Amino acid sequence: MTDDTEFQSDRPVEQGEDRQSLFEAPPMVEQERMVEAILFATAEPVTVKDLNDRMPHGADAAEALVHLRKRYEGRGVNVVKVGDAWAVRTAPDLGFLMQKETVESRKLSRAAIETLAIIAYHQPVTRAEIEEIRGVSVSRGTVDQLLEMEWVRFGRRRMTPGRPVTFVVTQDFLDHFGLESARDLPGLKELRAAGLLENRPPPGTTPQVGEGDLDADEEAQEGQSELFED
Repeated sequence: MTDDTEFQSDRPVEQGEDRQSLFEAPPMVEQERMVEAILFATAEPVTVKDLNDRMPHGADAAEALVHLRKRYEGRGVNVVKVGDAWAVRTAPDLGFLMQKETVESRKLSRAAIETLAIIAYHQPVTRAEIEEIRGVSVSRGTVDQLLEMEWVRFGRRRMTPGRPVTFVVTQDFLDHFGLESARDLPGLKELRAAGLLENRPPPGTTPQVGEGDLDADEEAQEGQSELFED
């Protein structure tokens, strides 16, 4: 008598059947666990593409994120979107518990705060456009400070005479302030009410070299905003 078990083990597997067994996606619950593990183990926000690249073939990181984000609602940590990436972050209302973990506090000058605000609200924006909006010239040191903090980066060059470089805010900037995108920034009226913006000469006024853009040591004596502290 022929052994059915032996016969079945020797039977050639159909191509479609083999592919289905090899590339079947894990259950969604397991995919959520995978995404959760990656987000907790990675310091920087992770894009959906990066998640899919790490997960088994057929997994859907985007769908797993939807379920995971909902599961963490109201918890001490939340799954949040940062630009086009995702991360696990402390719930906003519990941020005060992390204050003792702050090692270094860095303050921005008034000129740097204004320049950063203009870039955030008008990006991509050139140096000339920043100066037109502020009504004063922008020193190289001010822009360098924002670049070194990695809150601002160079954008694409404008297709205009001279092809000036533009500036845009970075994902680190969004992550620091818990923003999903620049569209979530507070209104200009709120910034002025908080003392982060001053009334400047009307746009189009020729900037005066050095006017309103003091050296960092002098600006440190002006009122500083705690909003832009690390």
